[in-house]
Amino acid sequence: MGHSDGPAGRSPRAIALVGPYLSGKTTLLEAILARTGAINRQGTMAEGNTVGDNTPEARSHAMSVELNTATCEFLDDTFTFLDCPGSIEFQYDAAAALTAVDAAIVVCEPDPKKVPALQLILKQLEDRGIPHFLFLNKIDKAEGRVRDIIPTLQPASAKPLVLRQIPIWENGIATGYVDLALERAYLYREHAPSEIIELPGELSERGSEARFSMLEQLADYDDELMEQLLEDIEPPRDKVFDDLAKELREGQICPVFIGAAEHGHGIRRLLKALRHEAPFVDETAERLGVGEATSLAQTLKTVHTTHGGKLSLVRILKGTFKDGATVYGPDGQERISGIFTLMGQEAVKRGEAGPGDTVAFGRMESLKTGQAVSESKDGVASIALPPPPQPVFGLAIAAKERKDEVKLTTALGKIIEEDPSISIEHNQDLGEMVLWGQGEMHLRVALERLTRKYGIDVDTRKRQIPYKETIRKPIEVRGRHKKQSGGHGQYGDVVVDIRPLPRGAGFEFTETITGGVVPKQYIPSVEAGIKDYMKRGPLGFEVVDIAVNLKDGSYHSVDSSDQAFRMAGRLAMSEGLPQCSPVLLEPIMAVEIAVPSEVTAKVNSIISQRRGQILGFDARPDWPGWDLVKAHMPEAEIADLIIELRSISQGVATFTAQFDHLAELTGKLAEDVLAQNAKEAA
Repeated sequence: MGHSDGPAGRSPRAIALVGPYLSGKTTLLEAILARTGAINRQGTMAEGNTVGDNTPEARSHAMSVELNTATCEFLDDTFTFLDCPGSIEFQYDAAAALTAVDAAIVVCEPDPKKVPALQLILKQLEDRGIPHFLFLNKIDKAEGRVRDIIPTLQPASAKPLVLRQIPIWENGIATGYVDLALERAYLYREHAPSEIIELPGELSERGSEARFSMLEQLADYDDELMEQLLEDIEPPRDKVFDDLAKELREGQICPVFIGAAEHGHGIRRLLKALRHEAPFVDETAERLGVGEATSLAQTLKTVHTTHGGKLSLVRILKGTFKDGATVYGPDGQERISGIFTLMGQEAVKRGEAGPGDTVAFGRMESLKTGQAVSESKDGVASIALPPPPQPVFGLAIAAKERKDEVKLTTALGKIIEEDPSISIEHNQDLGEMVLWGQGEMHLRVALERLTRKYGIDVDTRKRQIPYKETIRKPIEVRGRHKKQSGGHGQYGDVVVDIRPLPRGAGFEFTETITGGVVPKQYIPSVEAGIKDYMKRGPLGFEVVDIAVNLKDGSYHSVDSSDQAFRMAGRLAMSEGLPQCSPVLLEPIMAVEIAVPSEVTAKVNSIISQRRGQILGFDARPDWPGWDLVKAHMPEAEIADLIIELRSISQGVATFTAQFDHLAELTGKLAEDVLAQNAKEAA
């Protein structure tokens, strides 16, 4: 079973802790570390003394805002736990980490309202074939029977949820549990292992029923077990455990454990299940298709530390890596400068690392999150990652002080390297830099980090909307530029027809000059002058969807020049366009909103309130219980759309938006835009 390295001949395992926001993942990590003796006492989020979530940002918002890791030993087996953020805004931080784990524990509350958030987590694991357990946390706060709660959670999972334990209740308090595979009852003890007790009479009947239903679920994937059940033969206990392990590893079932992490209840049983049933690294390498490589380490996360430089958190899938060794990544060779074990934010130096270890390599400058390194040049096939989700929230940012402008770009580069679901857009037309992310809190944390780690303060404001303008009626107009000063004068004279074009047609320039009234060599300069003016039309925005034809003019054999005709073209436009009924155009986006079906009606009213036009909705493919709503919405209305969508959907809704077309904006809304624009230009 597994490898011949590591304690007792078994390789270390990597286990992800995932689950919806506030389900108690960080508390579970703390309970595991306390139960295995890795820490002296269990800290709490309230006291701000946990191993996970110990950056100032996580503490001040009382939530996980980045991946945390901690390693411990249990019965001679080594486990590294990767505590992944639960909020949808920070989930991509763990996308690369999930690539190379052996299994995941999905932490969930016994609350049917959490189904959409739970489904979001389970879907990621199912899509990637990662074996996973469900830990029903806060069992002490359950409002209802566990056997009734499981069917309400089942819609979130594509795999059958197989209940492995049932609680023992006394006066409405969960005081212990019955282990259905072991057929034993346990009483919880605060901060001590649970105590085996006699199975109370009324419980043994309920336990038998629950055990039989667990065996029935297992028998769906095992004909031999099915026959034994049909013939009323009691299957051997070893057979039951083998089936549980096999069906978990093959992704056929999702076993469910119960407990209360805050009190340390149910932790040892969960660890024992991990120890017996979670796959080892060789199986994980096989699942990931890490073929013939002799050595391979996959990068799970990049951290820029304040003092120690860049650290790359890696999972070693094959081979052994030594400090100082030369390794090869997709972007060339690197030298490992220190190998560390991470405990929360603390990095402890260690010796070489082998298969299964999760460690940090120091100063691998060219290595990016999601890439792999190998000791052989031809062994670097990185494992495919899901692409970052499209950003849904943007803010225009600028350094408060001019001297920080260059520093800002470097610091943002590091922040994006740590979290690739953040991006930067330099909008040349609007002259602004936009920071994009997965929501309001996501960007707030990034900006706090920018100030704390890099000492850069920024100003933020709403990003500008790229309004355009066009015209409604045609005109013929003359533009003459004539200047007499010492020596050569300047002379350029043009007559142009300006007319509107259909929406989306862009700009068209033609000339119908006869008899050389404007010499050929000056015609490009006339066009350049026209385009100069179009960058900012009479309403103050870029002009689009017009055609200009140069039809007449005159020149002077000495005083005419490219510059003079460029000025003439510009003058013709500045004379003519204000008389063509200029009108404001706003960008309309094609928006696709993904939400749980029960809030689709609310989404429809949000779209209408935001001047949107609903195009239709459908069931979301491969997402039972979700809809996709398609609409056209003005870009100005989607700036903070995500905040409203998340507040109606338990924080799980998301959307994508692509530019679709420009539409006329008139009336009070147009007046407001023009007034605001004039104010900013002043």
